[in-house]
Amino acid sequence: MRNLFRRFIDNQSGVTAIEYGLIASLIAVVIITAVKLVGTDLTATFNAIAANLTAAA
Repeated sequence: MRNLFRRFIDNQSGVTAIEYGLIASLIAVVIITAVKLVGTDLTATFNAIAANLTAAA
C-alpha cells in the first residue's frame, strides 16, 4: 500500500495536460477581450458612418 501511494504521488502524467489547459484558457480570455474591444470600436465607427450617410442623403 505504501508503494502504491508513493507511485501515485510521483505520477506527473496529468500535470502537462492541466498546464496546457490553463494556457489555452488564458489565451482564450485574451482573444475574447481583444475581440470585444475591437467589436465595440467597429460598432461605433459603423454607426458614425451610417449617421453621416443618412445626414448626407
